[in-house]
Amino acid sequence: MGPFQPMNIFLRQEIDRMQRVIVLVRNTLTDLKLAIDGTIIMSENLRDALDCMYDARIPARWKKASWASSTLGFWFTELLERNRQFQAWIFEGRPNCFWMTGFFNPQGFLTAMRQEITRANKGWALDRMVLCNEATRWMKDDITQPPAEGVYVYGLYLEGAGWDRRSCKLSDSKPKVLFEMMPVIRMYAENNGVKDPRLYSCPIYKKPVRTDMNYIAAVDLKTLLPPEYWILRGVALLCDVK
Repeated sequence: MGPFQPMNIFLRQEIDRMQRVIVLVRNTLTDLKLAIDGTIIMSENLRDALDCMYDARIPARWKKASWASSTLGFWFTELLERNRQFQAWIFEGRPNCFWMTGFFNPQGFLTAMRQEITRANKGWALDRMVLCNEATRWMKDDITQPPAEGVYVYGLYLEGAGWDRRSCKLSDSKPKVLFEMMPVIRMYAENNGVKDPRLYSCPIYKKPVRTDMNYIAAVDLKTLLPPEYWILRGVALLCDVK
């Protein structure tokens, strides 16, 4: 795969963190079975894990090593989905379309993508690269090959607005619809790229809690209305709505 390619270095770091989570979960569950059988002593951590599982909450040690989620069921589903993406990337080759929610460090993913484009174009400097994007009309299943430059990402939800797939522009949200699934977005970088002031700079957050810890980046979305209209509505993209 090329151990010194930016994307592969990023993948290695992600898998190291994922392995730590899997080992922790496996050890906790194995020890719990032994403690329930009476083979080993029920420690404070095991008791906490058992109580949390009974209440469908995430054990404190698991949460500290991984990611936040509202219930244990959602957390474990995400664990399986993240593992599936990394496994497919290693054994079947680089994905055509990336599930950005499944990364511990999505900012690192975008940086690796910028490094890739910088290396591919002679004379370009990484510190002058500007993150650009293009909202497509396709969903994840429509993607059959990667873009010529940059990456396709999917799994983002729009909060505070709707999305007109025909014109690829922001629209008012439909009644009683809190989140709208976005189509695939192509992320790429340009040397000395200039931002268009008529576009709405939409922030992307990992979770619904909008803090600087959950902020990833901003993407430019087309709009017929002035960007201030969407700023007042607090429109943002979320990787996860649970």
